[in-house]
Amino acid sequence: MCIPSTEDVLKNVQNVILVGIEAHVCVLQTTYDLLERGHNVHVVVDAVSSRSHTDRHFAFKQMEQAGAILTTSECAILGLVGGSDHPKFKEVQKLIMTSAPDTGLVPLSKL
Repeated sequence: MCIPSTEDVLKNVQNVILVGIEAHVCVLQTTYDLLERGHNVHVVVDAVSSRSHTDRHFAFKQMEQAGAILTTSECAILGLVGGSDHPKFKEVQKLIMTSAPDTGLVPLSKL
């Protein structure tokens, strides 16, 4: 993703929220590139996929070890809103009222 056309857009950006497919290839390499350029990278784990659960799991471990922040879509959305005093909070809250599908990242026996 870190190509000349995106580098200009990201020039004055401190935080990047990253989602995508193929966690162990595209998302992982983009995470490395963004971290190398000095960005704070927030990887939304329930918005990143891979063909296999194993690839996905170990890609997240590598991203976190490299310095990325692993988060969830609900956490990212609420973090962007900032708090219940935001004028759009109630509207945004409706987006997360329905439970997200199981991502397979946390075994139900550990909840």
